Parts: sequence; structure tokens; C-alpha cells
Amino acid sequence: MTQISNASILPKFAQLTIQGEDAEKFFQGQLTCDVTKLGLSYQAAAIGNLKGRIEFGIWIKKQAEKQYDVVISADCADALQAHLKKYGAFSKFETSAPTPIYPCVLDNVPTFSHKDDHNTTEDTQAWMQCSIATGNYWIVAATQGEFQPQELRLHQRGGMDYDKGCYLGQEVIARIYFKSAPKAFLHYVKGTGEVPAAGNKIDKIQVVNAMKNDEGFIALVVARPEQLAESDLSILDLPAALQVDVARPK
Repeated sequence: MTQISNASILPKFAQLTIQGEDAEKFFQGQLTCDVTKLGLSYQAAAIGNLKGRIEFGIWIKKQAEKQYDVVISADCADALQAHLKKYGAFSKFETSAPTPIYPCVLDNVPTFSHKDDHNTTEDTQAWMQCSIATGNYWIVAATQGEFQPQELRLHQRGGMDYDKGCYLGQEVIARIYFKSAPKAFLHYVKGTGEVPAAGNKIDKIQVVNAMKNDEGFIALVVARPEQLAESDLSILDLPAALQVDVARPK
């Protein structure tokens, strides 16, 4: 039976600051994106596992020289901190304790703020709605290790670099990109009934994120197009950059 999420439970996020002499080099060997190209705006990225699936879905920005701010779902923050400690044991950088950070929408873009005036239900719901509509998925503890980055269109959002060299899961991820393509991938949909929980399935359609609306729910799901065609879900339009084929351009 498909479990149902509690619509009153809103996502929470945490920030970790990583700084030190080896911070950039360390992240370059961990993240799907090219760390040398990061700026002052949050970039969606991921840390994969050895199976080429997303273990940690993050947003990262370069705060200063040798300093990076990383935002992650709060229920994954301790696991990320342990991961950084394990893989960075011989690298020169320090990791802060997780601190709360609040989702909000600024200039029609989902982002995060430390300001307490954004710590509201209204701001979080606006962030969820904007994020789902724009493909800005968020990985929670229940969906760690579930999705391959290309399935979630991360490469179409600047969150992957296929030329920067090795990182965790890179061999599997690159092989899928250069030699095949995901058959199931990210879609924006709406449905009726109760809100499905992240990671659960509606028939064979896997839910990434969902939230309640007046008619039922909206969601980001990973599915094959033919599965959606056979379902009761209605497909909505993602931004143009996320409407193109997930396969590598020929």
C-alpha cells in the first residue's frame, strides 16, 4: 500500500559551511558539478554513491575564497556531516555543525535565507510550489540512493559536469550519459486524492516530491512517458530547459 505524507509536515533544511585549504579540491572529487565554476548563487548539485545514484542532493555556493555553503534537507544533514568527515579525513578543511536555513522565493526563484522572517509556513509552501513547478527537487532521507542524476534532469540545470574528472559514482553516471539514456525521468504532474509521500510509488511512477493543492496534489515524479500516459495523472509543463530530451545531444 502506498503511504501518504502528512500535508502539515513541511520540509526543513540545514546549512553546513566547509572552509579550508583543501575545500575546493575535496569537493571537486565529490560533487557532480564543477566546483571551480561556482559563484555566489546556490547551484543544485549532488554527491553520488558508487552505484551512480544521488546519496546527497544539495545546493552549494562559494561564499568566499576556500569557503563553501552547502544546503541540504535537515534529515540528511548529520549523514552528510559524517560523510564529509569520513572522506575528508586527510584533507585540510573544517565543517561547521548544521544550522537551520529557511526556504523562500525571491524574484520568482526558490532559494534560502537565514532571516527569521522567512521562517514561516507561507514561505515554505511558496518555495515548495515554486520548486515543484521548476524541477527544483529536494532529496530527503527516504529518497537517498533512489535516483540517478540524469533521471532528475540535474545535467539540464547546470548541476553536472562530464569533463571535470573523477568523483563518486562518476563511472556509472558517465556510462549512462555517453552510452545510453534513462528510460524514466523527471516530470511535473498533478493528481487527485491524498498527497503521496516522497519515495513512494503511484503504480510504477516514483514520487520525488509532492504537496497538496486545492484539487489534490502537485508532484515531481520519475516515470517513463508511457507509464504516465496510462495513469490518472496530468502532465504539466516544466521550464523549457527541462522539456528537452534527457539523452546526450548527438
